[in-house]
Amino acid sequence: MTISDSSFNFRRTVIAMAVFAFMASAFAQATDEKAKEAAKPEPGEVKTTQSSVTLGLGGVGGGAGNRSIYNQYNALGLNNNNPSAGILGFDYSVRDPEAMTLFKFRGANLLDDSRELGLSLTEPGEWRLKASYGELVHTNPYTINTGVVGAGSTAPQVVYLPGGVGSGYNTQLQTKRSNVGLGFSKWIDNALQIEVDFKTEKQDGSRPFGIGMNCPSPVAPGCQGTTGIAAGWATLMLPQAVNSNTSQIDARVNYSMDKLRLSVAYYGSFFQNNNPTLNPSVPGSLNNPLGTLLPLSAGLQPLLNLPVAQEPDNRFNQLSLTGTYDLAEKTRASFKLSYANTTQNQNFAASGLSGAPAGVTSLGGNVNTTLAWLGITSRPIPKLTLQADIRYADRDDKTPVAPYVMAGSSVYTNQQLPEQKVSGKLQAIYQFSREYRGTIGADYVGIDRGIYTSTARAGGVSALRQNTDETGLYAELHKVMSETFTGSIRLSGSQRDGSNWLKPNPGAGVTEVSDPSTAFSSSAIFSPTLADRRQEKIKLFGNWQPDEKLALQFTAEGGTNKYTMPTAYALQNTRLSLYSVDGTYAISDNWNLTAYASWGQQTQNQARPAGSVMAFETTNTSAGLGVTGKPTSKLEVGGTLSYVNEKSVYAQSLETYAGADSAALLAATGGLPSITFRQTALKLFGKYDLDKNSVIGANLVYARVLSNDWAWGWNGTPYTYGDNTTMSLNQNQSMTYVGVTYTYKF
Repeated sequence: MTISDSSFNFRRTVIAMAVFAFMASAFAQATDEKAKEAAKPEPGEVKTTQSSVTLGLGGVGGGAGNRSIYNQYNALGLNNNNPSAGILGFDYSVRDPEAMTLFKFRGANLLDDSRELGLSLTEPGEWRLKASYGELVHTNPYTINTGVVGAGSTAPQVVYLPGGVGSGYNTQLQTKRSNVGLGFSKWIDNALQIEVDFKTEKQDGSRPFGIGMNCPSPVAPGCQGTTGIAAGWATLMLPQAVNSNTSQIDARVNYSMDKLRLSVAYYGSFFQNNNPTLNPSVPGSLNNPLGTLLPLSAGLQPLLNLPVAQEPDNRFNQLSLTGTYDLAEKTRASFKLSYANTTQNQNFAASGLSGAPAGVTSLGGNVNTTLAWLGITSRPIPKLTLQADIRYADRDDKTPVAPYVMAGSSVYTNQQLPEQKVSGKLQAIYQFSREYRGTIGADYVGIDRGIYTSTARAGGVSALRQNTDETGLYAELHKVMSETFTGSIRLSGSQRDGSNWLKPNPGAGVTEVSDPSTAFSSSAIFSPTLADRRQEKIKLFGNWQPDEKLALQFTAEGGTNKYTMPTAYALQNTRLSLYSVDGTYAISDNWNLTAYASWGQQTQNQARPAGSVMAFETTNTSAGLGVTGKPTSKLEVGGTLSYVNEKSVYAQSLETYAGADSAALLAATGGLPSITFRQTALKLFGKYDLDKNSVIGANLVYARVLSNDWAWGWNGTPYTYGDNTTMSLNQNQSMTYVGVTYTYKF
């Protein structure tokens, strides 16, 4: 049972909801009497109440290890720790013609982990009050075996497992979201409306996180590397302690007259993290890369015991004006203006972080964003529609620059990230005849990333670019083939290039490069988001409806991206193919059938200097079949059968200049193994009307899941952290859910 009338999913106490209901009733009594008189009910209309209560029980079988994957997103309200739960829901509504109000109060899943409540009181055309709350629990599918004391707290203590892998205790990480929201809208008159919505979400629990270090490192020159008698590296699974709150306010005034429609709005988002740092306690000995317990090398333990910053508090405030204006009978202009400010000034010392630059107490993050958009749509003649729009966005990063980064003996500052983006589109649609309709258009995107912060240090890339410009063209032809079939074809292409490449000089700005072939080494790495790119796409669509019972839609889509860079490394090209068909069939007045099938493949070709050439290919196949029907006037049944198979293949070969170590590694391992996710799910439901007031229902879900992601283990061997902690997942899982409900209407 779900809530369909609620705009938010929130949670507080039932007492708070009752107080809100009382306030709503008081407000209703104070509504303008003249408005009530104008909307006086017709003679004979009476106050009506509709109510229902649903009770039931649901449970899953198969063991906790057999349902951890499916339980993440199954919407059953059950997690790995709760194999069964009661089912409780209600629906209560009152329509009062005399008071001209409609009151609704609904609850769903009140006894499990996805409970929701929603309340609304409305006088149509005058005002509306609403409130809702709910909660949702998510359990991570992996089981952690560890000796960490205080896992999931802000001060975890790492304890080495002398008994080896599997000798610790098992735990699963879980987060809980609790949400609450209030809303109010008022129609002042036919032209003016006020809307205010508030929502807040609290999140508690823990989720996967960790720390690690590999010595020696430019950022920690005092840290010694691994030797035969000391471990100079470490990775540790330290779950993140989650305790945060996000609040949002959305308020707007809407105004409408003959030709003009305006909306003035304020939106605010406020994030507060009550756990600003993770403060680990790490022992002096951990495993080396071969799994042998050794003392940590000089300088490593103090680094691992440093506090780790978590997401900082931040605020976002935005004012906007949007609207439309009818320039003529068949010409309309649309526009939007907005100004936003984002700040992040959490105090370092108060968060437990020391060593800040002299005189600096917080980042002082401050980013202002200005946006202006204008669009015009016109129909100068009956067969022609013209559209044009232009958009300008400016991100002004005013965050103070300070020396935060140390590499060896050199110190560098943070980097400011300003950006100006201009985009536009021109489009024409022409109806040539009853059978043919054509569309042509052009679009443009230009990005100016501003002046590079001269005192910063760029890492991970060999070159930067200040400006990129992309221009695209597209055309589409739509044709009515017959009385039962229509189809369309769309072709599009775009070309991106930009300004000269910039060679970063750590701490000394950048140098503009006119000849990349001589300025950069043959192994230089260029970001694909800055590189020249040629993109081409084609899409075919068909709609076949031979009669009122059957309807089918077909789609075929393909595209390529080719990147041009001064070297042959990093991402070089991508390819996408997608085919799908879906349809509906009315077997009879009481039975309906739906079905779909799709196949898609995406390939990315990239290369690493003196290493491997990789073709990363992901193939997705999915299909589904559904049926609903009413065998009798009292019985309704239905079900779906779905299948999804996603396989990621890492086809690897050696790059021309690959070393003997890379060749030996590829020969010994065969490269990265493939990853497969496969799920088959059967869902059945039934409802039977015992009488006009009573309904019984039943749900059955059976699912089989395969997931062999090797992120934390492969072929039965788990990845082992420095303290012998492991994360494991049953790769082949199956589960069955059965739920039975009884609903009484009164």
